[in-house]
Amino acid sequence: MTTQAATPRRHGRSKHHAPPIPAMDEATSAAAEPAAATPAFLDPDTRNEMVARAAYFRAERRGFVEGCALQDWLEAEAEIDAMLGR
Repeated sequence: MTTQAATPRRHGRSKHHAPPIPAMDEATSAAAEPAAATPAFLDPDTRNEMVARAAYFRAERRGFVEGCALQDWLEAEAEIDAMLGR
C-alpha cells in the first residue's frame, strides 16, 4: 500500500482572504471618542452625588459604625466608576 505525500501549495497563499479594513470617516471617528459619545459620561457634580449616595447606603448597611467612612467612599467610587464603564 502506498501513500501519497502532501503537495505544497504553488503560490503559498491561502484560499481565504481577510476583508479589507474600512477607512474611518469623520462620523466613525467621532463615535469612537469615549468621553463625549458615551451615555456613561457625567459631569463631576453628578458623579460625586452618585458616589455620596452609594457611600451612604454602604454605611447604613454596616449600621453607621465609625471609622469606615473613607473605606465606604472609596468602595462607592469604584462601584460607580465600574457601573459607568470608566
